[in-house]
Amino acid sequence: MIRIVVADDEHLIRDAIAGLLDLEDDFEVVGQAASGDEAIATALKLRPDVALLDLQMPEPDGIEVARRLTTELPDCRCVFVTSHGRPGYLKSALAAGVRGFLPKTVSSRTLAYVVRKVASGGRHVDPELAAEAIGAGDSPLTARETDVLAFARDGAPVDEIAQRVSLSRGTVRNYLAAAIAKLGAANRHEAVRIAAKQGWI
Repeated sequence: MIRIVVADDEHLIRDAIAGLLDLEDDFEVVGQAASGDEAIATALKLRPDVALLDLQMPEPDGIEVARRLTTELPDCRCVFVTSHGRPGYLKSALAAGVRGFLPKTVSSRTLAYVVRKVASGGRHVDPELAAEAIGAGDSPLTARETDVLAFARDGAPVDEIAQRVSLSRGTVRNYLAAAIAKLGAANRHEAVRIAAKQGWI
Protein backbone atom coordinates (compact mmCIF):
# COMPACT_ATOMS: atom_id res chain seq x y z
CA MET A 1 0.00 0.00 0.00
CA ILE A 2 1.37 3.40 -1.01
CA ARG A 3 0.66 5.99 1.69
CA ILE A 4 0.13 9.54 0.39
CA VAL A 5 -0.19 13.08 1.77
CA VAL A 6 -1.86 15.68 -0.47
CA ALA A 7 -1.01 19.37 0.07
CA ASP A 8 -2.78 22.15 -1.82
CA ASP A 9 -4.26 25.41 -0.54
CA GLU A 10 -7.22 25.08 -2.93
CA HIS A 11 -9.68 22.87 -1.03
CA LEU A 12 -11.62 21.71 -4.06
CA ILE A 13 -8.46 20.68 -5.93
CA ARG A 14 -7.03 18.94 -2.85
CA ASP A 15 -10.24 17.01 -2.21
CA ALA A 16 -10.53 16.05 -5.88
CA ILE A 17 -6.95 14.72 -6.02
CA ALA A 18 -7.40 12.81 -2.76
CA GLY A 19 -10.70 11.37 -3.98
CA LEU A 20 -9.17 10.18 -7.26
CA LEU A 21 -6.23 8.57 -5.49
CA ASP A 22 -8.48 6.81 -2.98
CA LEU A 23 -10.14 4.98 -5.88
CA GLU A 24 -6.90 3.06 -6.48
CA ASP A 25 -6.64 -0.23 -4.58
CA ASP A 26 -2.95 0.23 -3.73
CA PHE A 27 -3.19 3.87 -2.56
CA GLU A 28 -4.15 5.28 0.84
CA VAL A 29 -4.41 9.05 1.35
CA VAL A 30 -3.34 9.30 4.99
CA GLY A 31 -3.38 13.10 5.31
CA GLN A 32 -4.13 16.44 3.71
CA ALA A 33 -2.68 19.92 4.20
CA ALA A 34 -3.59 23.44 3.10
CA SER A 35 -0.27 25.24 3.69
CA GLY A 36 3.44 24.63 3.60
CA ASP A 37 3.80 24.49 7.39
CA GLU A 38 0.87 22.08 7.64
CA ALA A 39 2.32 19.90 4.87
CA ILE A 40 5.65 19.58 6.67
CA ALA A 41 4.02 18.84 10.04
CA THR A 42 1.59 16.31 8.52
CA ALA A 43 4.31 14.49 6.58
CA LEU A 44 6.68 14.34 9.55
CA LYS A 45 3.90 12.96 11.73
CA LEU A 46 2.44 10.43 9.27
CA ARG A 47 5.61 9.52 7.33
CA PRO A 48 3.98 8.89 3.94
CA ASP A 49 5.67 7.23 0.97
CA VAL A 50 4.70 10.10 -1.35
CA ALA A 51 3.83 13.76 -0.77
CA LEU A 52 1.85 15.42 -3.57
CA LEU A 53 2.53 19.15 -3.30
CA ASP A 54 1.27 22.31 -4.91
CA LEU A 55 4.04 24.69 -5.88
CA GLN A 56 2.50 27.91 -4.60
CA MET A 57 1.05 27.49 -1.12
CA PRO A 58 0.98 29.78 1.91
CA GLU A 59 4.36 29.88 3.67
CA PRO A 60 6.57 28.15 3.03
CA ASP A 61 6.09 27.47 -0.68
CA GLY A 62 6.17 23.99 -2.19
CA ILE A 63 9.86 24.12 -3.09
CA GLU A 64 10.86 24.82 0.51
CA VAL A 65 8.50 22.06 1.70
CA ALA A 66 10.15 19.61 -0.71
CA ARG A 67 13.61 20.72 0.41
CA ARG A 68 12.70 20.16 4.07
CA LEU A 69 11.06 16.79 3.48
CA THR A 70 13.93 15.54 1.31
CA THR A 71 16.30 16.35 4.19
CA GLU A 72 14.18 15.38 7.19
CA LEU A 73 12.14 12.54 5.69
CA PRO A 74 14.25 11.05 2.86
CA ASP A 75 11.96 8.02 2.42
CA CYS A 76 9.10 10.34 1.42
CA ARG A 77 9.18 11.13 -2.30
CA CYS A 78 7.85 14.54 -3.32
CA VAL A 79 5.81 15.17 -6.46
CA PHE A 80 4.57 18.57 -7.65
CA VAL A 81 1.12 18.74 -9.20
CA THR A 82 0.89 22.37 -10.23
CA SER A 83 -0.65 24.91 -12.55
CA HIS A 84 2.66 26.84 -12.42
CA GLY A 85 4.71 24.68 -14.78
CA ARG A 86 7.43 27.16 -15.70
CA PRO A 87 11.01 26.18 -16.57
CA GLY A 88 12.60 28.00 -13.61
CA TYR A 89 10.21 26.36 -11.16
CA LEU A 90 10.99 22.93 -12.60
CA LYS A 91 14.72 23.45 -12.18
CA SER A 92 14.29 24.73 -8.62
CA ALA A 93 12.06 21.77 -7.80
CA LEU A 94 14.54 19.23 -9.11
CA ALA A 95 17.34 20.94 -7.19
CA ALA A 96 15.21 20.63 -4.04
CA GLY A 97 14.96 16.85 -4.53
CA VAL A 98 11.51 16.58 -6.11
CA ARG A 99 10.99 13.23 -7.87
CA GLY A 100 8.00 14.16 -10.04
CA PHE A 101 6.65 17.30 -11.70
CA LEU A 102 3.23 17.38 -13.35
CA PRO A 103 0.75 19.99 -14.56
CA LYS A 104 -2.73 19.88 -13.05
CA THR A 105 -4.06 19.12 -16.52
CA VAL A 106 -2.84 15.48 -16.43
CA SER A 107 -5.33 12.62 -16.37
CA SER A 108 -6.04 10.64 -13.20
CA ARG A 109 -4.45 7.63 -14.92
CA THR A 110 -1.19 9.55 -15.48
CA LEU A 111 -1.21 10.81 -11.90
CA ALA A 112 -1.62 7.27 -10.56
CA TYR A 113 1.15 6.01 -12.85
CA VAL A 114 3.54 8.72 -11.65
CA VAL A 115 2.76 8.09 -7.97
CA ARG A 116 3.58 4.39 -8.42
CA LYS A 117 6.72 5.17 -10.41
CA VAL A 118 8.02 7.66 -7.86
CA ALA A 119 7.11 5.44 -4.90
CA SER A 120 9.20 2.65 -6.42
CA GLY A 121 12.23 4.95 -6.70
CA GLY A 122 11.75 6.39 -10.19
CA ARG A 123 11.40 9.93 -11.47
CA HIS A 124 8.92 11.56 -13.81
CA VAL A 125 8.83 15.03 -15.35
CA ASP A 126 6.13 16.06 -17.80
CA PRO A 127 7.85 15.85 -21.22
CA GLU A 128 6.59 19.23 -22.47
CA LEU A 129 7.78 20.99 -19.32
CA ALA A 130 11.15 19.27 -19.56
CA ALA A 131 11.56 20.42 -23.18
CA GLU A 132 10.64 24.00 -22.23
CA ALA A 133 13.11 23.99 -19.34
CA ILE A 134 15.94 22.78 -21.56
CA GLY A 135 15.11 25.40 -24.19
CA ALA A 136 14.84 28.23 -21.67
CA GLY A 137 18.31 27.78 -20.22
CA ASP A 138 19.36 28.99 -16.79
CA SER A 139 18.36 32.29 -15.25
CA PRO A 140 20.84 35.05 -16.14
CA LEU A 141 20.06 36.82 -12.86
CA THR A 142 22.25 36.71 -9.77
CA ALA A 143 20.69 35.76 -6.44
CA ARG A 144 20.56 39.43 -5.36
CA GLU A 145 19.04 40.57 -8.66
CA THR A 146 16.43 37.85 -8.29
CA ASP A 147 15.57 38.96 -4.74
CA VAL A 148 15.24 42.61 -5.71
CA LEU A 149 13.14 41.82 -8.78
CA ALA A 150 10.89 39.53 -6.73
CA PHE A 151 10.11 42.39 -4.35
CA ALA A 152 9.53 44.69 -7.34
CA ARG A 153 6.88 42.22 -8.55
CA ASP A 154 4.66 43.30 -5.66
CA GLY A 155 4.93 46.91 -6.87
CA ALA A 156 7.11 47.97 -3.94
CA PRO A 157 8.94 51.30 -4.44
CA VAL A 158 12.75 51.39 -4.37
CA ASP A 159 12.82 52.70 -0.76
CA GLU A 160 10.75 49.78 0.48
CA ILE A 161 12.77 47.22 -1.48
CA ALA A 162 15.99 48.69 -0.07
CA GLN A 163 14.64 48.37 3.46
CA ARG A 164 13.44 44.78 2.93
CA VAL A 165 16.74 43.54 1.49
CA SER A 166 18.96 45.72 3.73
CA LEU A 167 20.63 47.57 0.87
CA SER A 168 20.99 51.22 -0.10
CA ARG A 169 18.57 52.77 -2.58
CA GLY A 170 21.39 53.21 -5.08
CA THR A 171 22.40 49.55 -4.84
CA VAL A 172 18.80 48.45 -5.37
CA ARG A 173 18.57 50.70 -8.44
CA ASN A 174 21.79 49.14 -9.76
CA TYR A 175 20.44 45.61 -9.29
CA LEU A 176 17.18 46.55 -11.00
CA ALA A 177 19.06 48.13 -13.91
CA ALA A 178 21.25 45.04 -14.27
CA ALA A 179 18.20 42.75 -14.26
CA ILE A 180 16.42 44.91 -16.84
CA ALA A 181 19.49 44.83 -19.10
CA LYS A 182 20.04 41.06 -18.76
CA LEU A 183 16.41 40.32 -19.58
CA GLY A 184 16.29 42.76 -22.49
CA ALA A 185 13.37 44.57 -20.87
CA ALA A 186 12.30 48.18 -21.32
CA ASN A 187 11.65 48.74 -17.60
CA ARG A 188 11.38 46.88 -14.31
CA HIS A 189 7.72 45.99 -14.86
CA GLU A 190 8.59 44.21 -18.10
CA ALA A 191 11.59 42.59 -16.40
CA VAL A 192 9.30 41.26 -13.69
CA ARG A 193 6.90 39.90 -16.30
CA ILE A 194 9.69 38.13 -18.22
CA ALA A 195 11.27 36.65 -15.09
CA ALA A 196 7.92 35.50 -13.69
CA LYS A 197 6.96 33.86 -16.99
CA GLN A 198 10.15 31.81 -16.88
CA GLY A 199 9.69 30.94 -13.20
CA TRP A 200 12.89 32.75 -12.19
CA ILE A 201 11.10 34.79 -9.50
